[in-house]
Amino acid sequence: MTTLAFIEPDEPEEPKKPRKTQPKSKPKTTKRNVNGEGNIRQRPNGLYEGRAYVITTDGREVRKSVYGKTWEEVHQKLTKLQADTMSGKRVASSTQTVAEYLDYWLEEHARHRVRDTTFASYKWLITKYLIPLFGKKKLTTLRPNDVRRGLFQLQQVCQCCAQGKEKAREERAAVERKKREGRPARKNAKAIVGARCCALVPQVCCRSTVSDGTVRYLHRLLRAVLQDAVSEDEILTENIAKKIRLNHKYRPKFKAWSRAKATKFLEFIREDRLNALYAVALSLGLRRGEALGLGWSDVDLDNDLIRVNQALHRVDGALKLGDVKTDGSTRLIAVPKPLVSALRVHRAAQAQAQAGNSWQDGGYVFSTMIGTRSSRGT
Repeated sequence: MTTLAFIEPDEPEEPKKPRKTQPKSKPKTTKRNVNGEGNIRQRPNGLYEGRAYVITTDGREVRKSVYGKTWEEVHQKLTKLQADTMSGKRVASSTQTVAEYLDYWLEEHARHRVRDTTFASYKWLITKYLIPLFGKKKLTTLRPNDVRRGLFQLQQVCQCCAQGKEKAREERAAVERKKREGRPARKNAKAIVGARCCALVPQVCCRSTVSDGTVRYLHRLLRAVLQDAVSEDEILTENIAKKIRLNHKYRPKFKAWSRAKATKFLEFIREDRLNALYAVALSLGLRRGEALGLGWSDVDLDNDLIRVNQALHRVDGALKLGDVKTDGSTRLIAVPKPLVSALRVHRAAQAQAQAGNSWQDGGYVFSTMIGTRSSRGT
Protein backbone atom coordinates (compact mmCIF):
# COMPACT_ATOMS: atom_id res chain seq x y z
CA MET A 1 0.00 0.00 0.00
CA THR A 2 1.43 3.23 -1.00
CA THR A 3 1.56 6.12 1.51
CA LEU A 4 1.31 9.52 0.10
CA ALA A 5 3.31 12.19 1.96
CA PHE A 6 1.85 15.62 2.14
CA ILE A 7 4.30 18.14 0.91
CA GLU A 8 3.69 21.67 1.93
CA PRO A 9 4.13 24.09 -0.86
CA ASP A 10 7.01 26.50 -0.63
CA GLU A 11 6.12 29.85 0.72
CA PRO A 12 6.22 32.40 -1.95
CA GLU A 13 9.24 34.66 -1.73
CA GLU A 14 8.62 38.24 -0.81
CA PRO A 15 9.49 40.54 -3.61
CA LYS A 16 12.78 42.30 -3.03
CA LYS A 17 12.46 45.95 -2.31
CA PRO A 18 14.29 48.04 -4.77
CA ARG A 19 17.41 49.58 -3.27
CA LYS A 20 17.31 53.22 -2.71
CA THR A 21 20.01 54.78 -4.76
CA GLN A 22 21.68 57.75 -3.17
CA PRO A 23 22.49 60.60 -5.44
CA LYS A 24 26.13 60.67 -6.19
CA SER A 25 27.87 63.30 -4.03
CA LYS A 26 30.28 65.69 -5.53
CA PRO A 27 33.89 64.78 -4.89
CA LYS A 28 35.37 66.65 -1.94
CA THR A 29 37.68 69.44 -2.96
CA THR A 30 40.53 70.41 -0.65
CA LYS A 31 41.52 74.02 -0.45
CA ARG A 32 45.10 74.63 -1.40
CA ASN A 33 46.83 77.39 0.57
CA VAL A 34 48.50 80.03 -1.48
CA ASN A 35 52.17 80.51 -0.73
CA GLY A 36 52.47 82.82 2.26
CA GLU A 37 48.89 82.24 3.44
CA GLY A 38 49.96 79.71 6.04
CA ASN A 39 48.13 76.94 7.87
CA ILE A 40 47.59 75.86 11.47
CA ARG A 41 47.63 72.33 12.89
CA GLN A 42 47.74 70.72 16.30
CA ARG A 43 50.85 68.76 17.13
CA PRO A 44 50.88 65.45 19.07
CA ASN A 45 52.13 67.23 22.19
CA GLY A 46 49.05 69.45 22.24
CA LEU A 47 50.67 72.63 20.98
CA TYR A 48 49.46 74.37 17.86
CA GLU A 49 51.80 75.14 15.00
CA GLY A 50 51.33 77.70 12.27
CA ARG A 51 53.49 77.73 9.16
CA ALA A 52 53.90 80.35 6.47
CA TYR A 53 56.41 81.30 3.81
CA VAL A 54 58.71 84.24 4.58
CA ILE A 55 61.63 85.95 2.85
CA THR A 56 65.05 85.79 4.54
CA THR A 57 67.63 88.56 4.63
CA ASP A 58 69.65 86.77 1.92
CA GLY A 59 66.64 86.69 -0.45
CA ARG A 60 65.52 83.06 0.00
CA GLU A 61 61.89 82.00 0.46
CA VAL A 62 61.57 79.57 3.38
CA ARG A 63 58.77 78.23 5.54
CA LYS A 64 58.75 79.48 9.11
CA SER A 65 56.81 78.04 12.05
CA VAL A 66 55.21 79.75 15.02
CA TYR A 67 53.85 77.95 18.08
CA GLY A 68 51.28 78.50 20.80
CA LYS A 69 48.99 76.78 23.31
CA THR A 70 45.77 77.74 21.52
CA TRP A 71 44.61 78.06 17.93
CA GLU A 72 43.83 81.73 18.49
CA GLU A 73 47.32 82.46 19.82
CA VAL A 74 48.99 80.84 16.82
CA HIS A 75 46.59 82.56 14.43
CA GLN A 76 47.55 85.93 15.89
CA LYS A 77 51.28 85.18 15.54
CA LEU A 78 50.80 83.87 12.04
CA THR A 79 48.84 86.95 11.00
CA LYS A 80 51.64 89.21 12.29
CA LEU A 81 54.25 87.12 10.48
CA GLN A 82 52.33 87.39 7.22
CA ALA A 83 51.80 91.13 7.67
CA ASP A 84 55.54 91.64 8.26
CA THR A 85 56.32 89.68 5.11
CA MET A 86 53.85 91.71 3.06
CA SER A 87 55.37 94.96 4.35
CA GLY A 88 58.83 93.88 3.19
CA LYS A 89 60.29 92.83 6.53
CA ARG A 90 62.87 90.08 6.24
CA VAL A 91 63.70 87.22 8.58
CA ALA A 92 67.26 86.75 9.84
CA SER A 93 69.04 83.83 8.20
CA SER A 94 72.59 83.86 9.57
CA THR A 95 73.91 80.92 11.58
CA GLN A 96 76.90 82.90 12.87
CA THR A 97 77.63 83.00 16.56
CA VAL A 98 78.02 86.32 18.30
CA ALA A 99 81.77 85.69 18.68
CA GLU A 100 82.18 85.05 14.93
CA TYR A 101 80.33 88.21 14.00
CA LEU A 102 82.26 90.32 16.54
CA ASP A 103 85.56 89.16 15.02
CA TYR A 104 84.22 89.91 11.54
CA TRP A 105 82.93 93.34 12.63
CA LEU A 106 86.29 94.36 14.06
CA GLU A 107 88.14 93.65 10.81
CA GLU A 108 85.52 94.64 8.22
CA HIS A 109 83.86 97.62 9.91
CA ALA A 110 85.74 99.06 12.90
CA ARG A 111 89.27 98.90 11.50
CA HIS A 112 88.38 101.18 8.58
CA ARG A 113 86.32 103.68 10.56
CA VAL A 114 88.08 104.55 13.80
CA ARG A 115 91.54 105.55 15.00
CA ASP A 116 94.05 102.90 16.03
CA THR A 117 93.58 103.73 19.71
CA THR A 118 89.81 103.38 19.47
CA PHE A 119 90.18 100.12 17.55
CA ALA A 120 92.51 98.77 20.24
CA SER A 121 89.96 99.76 22.89
CA TYR A 122 87.14 98.02 20.98
CA LYS A 123 89.21 94.88 20.53
CA TRP A 124 90.14 94.74 24.22
CA LEU A 125 86.54 95.18 25.39
CA ILE A 126 85.21 92.61 22.93
CA THR A 127 87.87 90.04 23.87
CA LYS A 128 87.63 90.57 27.63
CA TYR A 129 83.90 90.98 28.09
CA LEU A 130 81.53 90.61 25.13
CA ILE A 131 82.84 87.31 23.77
CA PRO A 132 82.98 85.56 27.19
CA LEU A 133 79.44 86.81 27.92
CA PHE A 134 77.63 86.26 24.61
CA GLY A 135 80.09 84.63 22.21
CA LYS A 136 78.57 81.12 22.13
CA LYS A 137 75.03 82.26 21.37
CA LYS A 138 73.70 82.41 17.81
CA LEU A 139 73.59 85.99 16.59
CA THR A 140 69.99 85.62 15.47
CA THR A 141 68.84 84.22 18.84
CA LEU A 142 70.42 86.91 21.02
CA ARG A 143 67.60 88.51 23.04
CA PRO A 144 67.41 91.73 25.12
CA ASN A 145 67.18 89.77 28.38
CA ASP A 146 70.44 87.94 27.49
CA VAL A 147 72.26 91.27 27.15
CA ARG A 148 70.65 92.77 30.24
CA ARG A 149 71.51 89.73 32.35
CA GLY A 150 75.09 89.60 31.04
CA LEU A 151 75.81 93.27 31.75
CA PHE A 152 74.29 92.93 35.21
CA GLN A 153 76.54 89.92 35.86
CA LEU A 154 79.64 92.03 35.21
CA GLN A 155 78.71 94.25 38.15
CA GLN A 156 78.19 91.28 40.46
CA VAL A 157 81.12 88.95 39.70
CA CYS A 158 84.74 89.71 40.63
CA GLN A 159 86.68 89.92 37.36
CA CYS A 160 89.91 88.78 39.02
CA CYS A 161 88.19 85.49 39.78
CA ALA A 162 86.26 85.25 36.50
CA GLN A 163 89.24 85.93 34.21
CA GLY A 164 91.99 84.38 36.31
CA LYS A 165 93.97 87.63 36.50
CA GLU A 166 95.54 86.85 39.86
CA LYS A 167 96.52 83.35 38.81
CA ALA A 168 98.39 84.73 35.80
CA ARG A 169 100.05 87.40 37.99
CA GLU A 170 101.22 84.75 40.46
CA GLU A 171 102.60 82.60 37.63
CA ARG A 172 104.63 85.54 36.28
CA ALA A 173 105.92 86.29 39.77
CA ALA A 174 106.96 82.65 40.22
CA VAL A 175 109.04 82.85 37.02
CA GLU A 176 110.79 86.02 38.25
CA ARG A 177 111.53 84.47 41.66
CA LYS A 178 113.09 81.46 39.97
CA LYS A 179 115.35 83.74 37.90
CA ARG A 180 116.64 85.41 41.06
CA GLU A 181 117.45 82.16 42.82
CA GLY A 182 121.18 81.89 43.60
CA ARG A 183 121.89 85.51 42.68
CA PRO A 184 123.11 88.04 45.23
CA ALA A 185 120.40 90.47 46.22
CA ARG A 186 120.70 93.88 44.58
CA LYS A 187 120.58 96.94 46.77
CA ASN A 188 117.67 98.65 45.01
CA ALA A 189 115.92 95.57 43.66
CA LYS A 190 112.14 95.82 43.62
CA ALA A 191 110.15 93.27 45.54
CA ILE A 192 108.37 90.68 43.36
CA VAL A 193 104.67 91.10 43.95
CA GLY A 194 102.52 88.14 42.95
CA ALA A 195 98.88 87.45 43.68
CA ARG A 196 97.09 89.95 45.88
CA CYS A 197 93.64 88.43 46.25
CA CYS A 198 91.94 85.54 44.44
CA ALA A 199 95.01 83.31 43.98
CA LEU A 200 96.17 83.65 47.58
CA VAL A 201 95.97 80.77 50.00
CA PRO A 202 93.65 81.13 51.82
CA GLN A 203 91.73 82.88 49.04
CA VAL A 204 90.75 86.51 49.49
CA CYS A 205 88.39 88.09 46.96
CA CYS A 206 88.99 91.75 46.13
CA ARG A 207 85.51 92.23 44.59
CA SER A 208 86.99 93.86 41.50
CA THR A 209 83.79 94.34 39.51
CA VAL A 210 83.26 96.34 36.35
CA SER A 211 82.42 100.03 36.80
CA ASP A 212 79.17 101.64 35.67
CA GLY A 213 81.08 103.60 33.01
CA THR A 214 82.51 100.41 31.47
CA VAL A 215 79.08 98.79 31.42
CA ARG A 216 77.65 101.80 29.59
CA TYR A 217 80.57 101.71 27.13
CA LEU A 218 79.98 97.99 26.49
CA HIS A 219 76.30 98.65 25.86
CA ARG A 220 77.09 101.40 23.35
CA LEU A 221 79.66 99.19 21.61
CA LEU A 222 77.28 96.22 21.33
CA ARG A 223 74.53 98.52 20.07
CA ALA A 224 76.85 99.81 17.31
CA VAL A 225 77.84 96.25 16.34
CA LEU A 226 74.24 95.03 16.09
CA GLN A 227 73.22 98.11 14.13
CA ASP A 228 75.75 97.19 11.45
CA ALA A 229 74.34 93.65 11.44
CA VAL A 230 70.93 95.22 10.68
CA SER A 231 71.70 98.06 8.26
CA GLU A 232 75.05 97.18 6.67
CA ASP A 233 75.14 93.37 6.52
CA GLU A 234 71.36 92.78 6.65
CA ILE A 235 71.77 89.73 8.86
CA LEU A 236 69.38 90.90 11.57
CA THR A 237 66.01 92.58 11.22
CA GLU A 238 66.20 94.61 14.43
CA ASN A 239 68.74 95.91 16.92
CA ILE A 240 67.79 94.33 20.25
CA ALA A 241 70.39 96.40 22.15
CA LYS A 242 68.29 99.52 21.48
CA LYS A 243 65.54 98.08 23.67
CA ILE A 244 67.76 98.01 26.77
CA ARG A 245 67.77 100.90 29.22
CA LEU A 246 70.54 100.92 31.80
CA ASN A 247 70.45 102.56 35.18
CA HIS A 248 72.58 105.70 34.89
CA LYS A 249 73.91 106.33 38.37
CA TYR A 250 75.16 109.69 39.53
CA ARG A 251 78.60 110.56 38.21
CA PRO A 252 80.46 113.44 39.89
CA LYS A 253 81.55 116.16 37.50
CA PHE A 254 85.17 117.19 37.27
CA LYS A 255 85.88 120.55 38.78
CA ALA A 256 88.57 122.63 37.11
CA TRP A 257 91.29 124.22 39.19
CA SER A 258 90.99 127.87 40.00
CA ARG A 259 93.68 130.25 38.77
CA ALA A 260 95.15 130.41 42.29
CA LYS A 261 95.45 126.60 42.53
CA ALA A 262 97.00 126.32 39.08
CA THR A 263 99.53 129.05 39.87
CA LYS A 264 100.42 127.39 43.17
CA PHE A 265 100.95 124.05 41.44
CA LEU A 266 103.24 125.56 38.78
CA GLU A 267 105.28 127.29 41.47
CA PHE A 268 105.68 123.99 43.29
CA ILE A 269 107.02 122.10 40.20
CA ARG A 270 109.12 124.99 38.90
CA GLU A 271 112.36 122.99 39.23
CA ASP A 272 110.94 119.89 37.57
CA ARG A 273 112.46 118.93 34.21
CA LEU A 274 109.03 118.93 32.57
CA ASN A 275 107.48 121.94 34.27
CA ALA A 276 106.82 123.39 30.79
CA LEU A 277 104.67 120.34 29.93
CA TYR A 278 102.38 120.98 32.89
CA ALA A 279 102.27 124.67 32.02
CA VAL A 280 101.18 123.88 28.45
CA ALA A 281 98.49 121.47 29.65
CA LEU A 282 97.10 123.95 32.19
CA SER A 283 97.35 127.05 30.03
CA LEU A 284 96.17 125.69 26.68
CA GLY A 285 93.96 122.79 27.72
CA LEU A 286 95.73 120.26 25.51
CA ARG A 287 95.05 116.56 25.90
CA ARG A 288 98.00 114.53 27.16
CA GLY A 289 98.51 112.87 23.75
CA GLU A 290 98.37 116.24 22.01
CA ALA A 291 100.96 117.78 24.33
CA LEU A 292 103.32 114.80 24.09
CA GLY A 293 102.93 114.70 20.30
CA LEU A 294 104.11 118.29 19.86
CA GLY A 295 107.23 118.76 17.77
CA TRP A 296 109.40 121.86 17.74
CA SER A 297 108.27 122.32 14.14
CA ASP A 298 104.75 122.90 15.51
CA VAL A 299 105.89 125.64 17.90
CA ASP A 300 106.46 129.21 16.67
CA LEU A 301 107.86 131.10 19.65
CA ASP A 302 108.56 134.19 17.58
CA ASN A 303 104.88 134.65 16.75
CA ASP A 304 103.58 133.07 19.98
CA LEU A 305 101.72 130.24 18.22
CA ILE A 306 101.37 126.46 18.60
CA ARG A 307 99.79 124.24 15.93
CA VAL A 308 98.11 121.03 17.15
CA ASN A 309 97.81 118.49 14.32
CA GLN A 310 98.96 115.16 15.77
CA ALA A 311 98.90 113.21 19.01
CA LEU A 312 100.92 110.47 20.67
CA HIS A 313 99.03 107.24 21.42
CA ARG A 314 99.85 103.85 22.86
CA VAL A 315 98.59 101.12 20.53
CA ASP A 316 99.18 97.44 21.30
CA GLY A 317 101.94 98.39 23.74
CA ALA A 318 103.82 100.66 21.31
CA LEU A 319 103.86 104.47 21.13
CA LYS A 320 102.69 105.83 17.79
CA LEU A 321 102.01 109.26 16.37
CA GLY A 322 98.54 109.58 14.94
CA ASP A 323 95.72 111.94 14.18
CA VAL A 324 94.06 114.05 16.82
CA LYS A 325 90.72 112.93 18.23
CA THR A 326 88.42 114.86 15.89
CA ASP A 327 88.75 117.11 12.85
CA GLY A 328 87.99 120.09 15.09
CA SER A 329 90.92 119.19 17.33
CA THR A 330 93.37 120.36 14.66
CA ARG A 331 93.89 123.98 15.60
CA LEU A 332 96.23 126.96 15.85
CA ILE A 333 96.54 128.29 19.40
CA ALA A 334 97.87 131.62 20.63
CA VAL A 335 100.44 131.17 23.40
CA PRO A 336 100.49 133.60 26.36
CA LYS A 337 103.77 135.42 27.04
CA PRO A 338 104.59 133.63 30.35
CA LEU A 339 104.23 130.28 28.61
CA VAL A 340 106.48 131.41 25.76
CA SER A 341 109.20 132.20 28.32
CA ALA A 342 108.77 128.78 29.94
CA LEU A 343 109.10 127.04 26.57
CA ARG A 344 112.28 129.01 25.73
CA VAL A 345 113.86 127.89 29.02
CA HIS A 346 112.75 124.29 28.31
CA ARG A 347 114.29 124.37 24.81
CA ALA A 348 117.58 125.67 26.18
CA ALA A 349 117.70 122.86 28.77
CA GLN A 350 116.95 120.31 26.08
CA ALA A 351 119.77 121.69 23.90
CA GLN A 352 122.23 121.08 26.73
CA ALA A 353 121.02 117.48 27.07
CA GLN A 354 121.60 116.93 23.34
CA ALA A 355 125.32 117.25 23.90
CA GLY A 356 125.34 113.72 25.36
CA ASN A 357 126.27 110.76 23.19
CA SER A 358 123.06 108.88 24.04
CA TRP A 359 120.71 111.58 22.74
CA GLN A 360 118.31 110.50 19.99
CA ASP A 361 116.82 113.57 18.42
CA GLY A 362 113.18 112.93 17.58
CA GLY A 363 112.24 116.58 17.39
CA TYR A 364 109.77 116.32 20.28
CA VAL A 365 109.11 119.25 22.58
CA PHE A 366 108.56 116.90 25.51
CA SER A 367 110.58 113.71 25.38
CA THR A 368 112.45 111.25 27.54
CA MET A 369 115.87 112.15 28.93
CA ILE A 370 117.48 110.75 25.77
CA GLY A 371 115.12 112.49 23.30
CA THR A 372 112.77 109.62 22.41
CA ARG A 373 108.98 109.77 22.53
CA SER A 374 107.27 108.94 25.80
CA SER A 375 103.68 108.54 26.97
CA ARG A 376 104.56 110.16 30.28
CA GLY A 377 107.16 112.64 29.18
CA THR A 378 109.75 111.08 31.51
